[in-house]
Amino acid sequence: MTEKTETNITEDPRELIALDTGIGEMPFGGEEFLTEGEAERKREALHYFQQAYETQMRGELDEAADLYKQSIERYPTAEAHTFLGWTYSFMGLRDEAIEECHLAIEVDPDFGNPYNDIGAYLIEAGNLHSAIAWFERAMKAPRYEAYFYPHFNLGRVYEAMGRWFEALAEYQTAIRLNPKYGLAITALRRLQGRLN
Repeated sequence: MTEKTETNITEDPRELIALDTGIGEMPFGGEEFLTEGEAERKREALHYFQQAYETQMRGELDEAADLYKQSIERYPTAEAHTFLGWTYSFMGLRDEAIEECHLAIEVDPDFGNPYNDIGAYLIEAGNLHSAIAWFERAMKAPRYEAYFYPHFNLGRVYEAMGRWFEALAEYQTAIRLNPKYGLAITALRRLQGRLN
């Protein structure tokens, strides 16, 4: 866990707090000015979030969900809501997963992950047309570490709809954003082969 603290110049007793999830480059809740008590609750929430993520990666989904909920109780973040939704999706609870993503967006509308995740859940439900707008919103989100995901997912939608050239363009964009993203490379080659 890395933390950046900056004191506010005014008489305000708050400090700029930025915590890191420890998952790639993803911050935990973004940078914000917090009082000492708020900062401590956010640190506690991060601790529960990290435990939840590790538990989820071991496949212990019920326990992971409980830990994400404890994180949210301490200090609600878009990350905890989104990852709780992700856990619910693994449990087959798609409606609950989507609801958590909506809650994540309420907490931080700049966080891109929940937009992409809603779109992915809608693909699973066979609701391709509705998924498009969510991927487009993810692509425009100011705070997102993985813009290649919504491009790849939008490519999947376009391919399923028979919009081949739009699908190719989205797969190519995903690869440009992450040249090692194997799923996009495979999808691009498969579709190119189909069109030749």
